[in-house]
Amino acid sequence: MAVSPLAPAQFPALPPIAGVRLAAGAAGVRYQGRDDLMLVELAPGSTVAGVFTQSTMPGEPVVWCRECLPGGRIRAIVVNSGNANVFTGQAGRTVVERTAAAAARLVGCGPSEVFIASTGVIGEPPPAERIVAALPQLQSRLSPDGWETAARAIMTTDTFPKGATAGAMIDGTPVRINGFAKGSGMIAPDMATMLVYIFTDASLPAAVLQPMLAELTQPSFNAITVDGDTSTSDTLLLVATQQARHAAISDPGDPRLGDVRRALLTVMTDLAQQVVRDGEGAEKFVTIEVSGAESERAARRIGLAIGNSPLVKTAIAAGDANWGRIVMAIGKSGEGADRHRLSIAIGGVPIAARGAPVTGYEEGPVAAHMAGRDIKIAVDLGIGDGRATVWTCDLTHGYIDINGSYRS
Repeated sequence: MAVSPLAPAQFPALPPIAGVRLAAGAAGVRYQGRDDLMLVELAPGSTVAGVFTQSTMPGEPVVWCRECLPGGRIRAIVVNSGNANVFTGQAGRTVVERTAAAAARLVGCGPSEVFIASTGVIGEPPPAERIVAALPQLQSRLSPDGWETAARAIMTTDTFPKGATAGAMIDGTPVRINGFAKGSGMIAPDMATMLVYIFTDASLPAAVLQPMLAELTQPSFNAITVDGDTSTSDTLLLVATQQARHAAISDPGDPRLGDVRRALLTVMTDLAQQVVRDGEGAEKFVTIEVSGAESERAARRIGLAIGNSPLVKTAIAAGDANWGRIVMAIGKSGEGADRHRLSIAIGGVPIAARGAPVTGYEEGPVAAHMAGRDIKIAVDLGIGDGRATVWTCDLTHGYIDINGSYRS
């Protein structure tokens, strides 16, 4: 597949993080002639936080990770692409257990410190024997610089690997945060339909990482949508390798975490937006800003109603400034709205207010904006202080082309 026209120019330079080594290789799970297996080895004592899909049909790797998460410790991550290991019965569970046991032997830990993920076709268990056989070769390739190869190995319909990095300070001690993600289709909040791995050398316990990650997921990964479908395999892990030498922090509300929170949100938002920019068939990146809603929750729901509307998304694909479809989407959201207070702008141009088109509105400048790659829609409900930003993409024939032949 051609690289998305919304892709960044290149994968970012992610510096090494003490306590993190990565590798990728070809296990032949489904794809031929490309890497489809990733291994990450982490320093002893590394801690972990996680957020997972809310689907009632989770994959076996998600179930495994949820069981392991309360321990708060992690030594390895194994991810395969090609088969999602969802709805695979006892065979799927056996794949997870065999993979975790094999990786645990290689890095010297218990199986519960090995976190697993799979992505790809639902209903087909990955071949455990191929994954287990490939792991020793991956271990021999482990490198602190293996970020891009790891990110490429977990891709399915993605057209480019997604990475981000940011720095922060704790008590004058520098810490680094790196992350990479996969995601292109089946993207909707709850928690965004993707695999995301974020690493820091900060010395933070799981009890600090978990609430911070859960909170920052809302304005980042839970603020994007490509097609409104929530995956069975969503996994977001945040790992701290404990290598930075700063004073201990045990309270999630400690003010010394302020800069880390800022940097973490930067990385998470960057990755979330890259997933939208790689939306299946996407040609336009859309920012929807909602203000004046009854609450932040209401604002996000209204933004997602707009972003998930096939009518809105196809109009954007065609460059049609059809603000009536935006009004429709607001009305179906189920959130409070008053048509006599509602206002809408596209590309910074006010086009509708107080239940009617803006007097003297000329569609030309808005049509010119709609012809571009980055589309901005602003909606003000005029009834409260709630605000939220949602990111989505257009809906083109490319989406059908990709998903109509996904299993072939």
